[in-house]
Amino acid sequence: MRLARGSDLAACWDEGRRLHSMHTDIAWRPNHAGHPRTGVIVPRFQHTAVARNRVRRRLREILRRELLGKLPSVDLVVRAKRSAYAASFADLRAELTACVSRVT
Repeated sequence: MRLARGSDLAACWDEGRRLHSMHTDIAWRPNHAGHPRTGVIVPRFQHTAVARNRVRRRLREILRRELLGKLPSVDLVVRAKRSAYAASFADLRAELTACVSRVT
């Protein structure tokens, strides 16, 4: 399930705990939905829509394939940094896996 409303994303970002890494910033807080919900934010940083969508797809795929089953009932927001545009898929996967293991 994903966090789609801006108010949910902002609440998680403002009220939740944060963790910073090289390519991403992560915020999370407990939820009462009974399952994890995720949101991905990819700012423009003067890149094209194609580049933004590529980063967004990579982050969502990592969350879906490897991390969603390991998460407790939390709202998790992943915000890409400028360096995420140049990062490889393997680098993003290793970084997100390490960060999410600290959340659980």
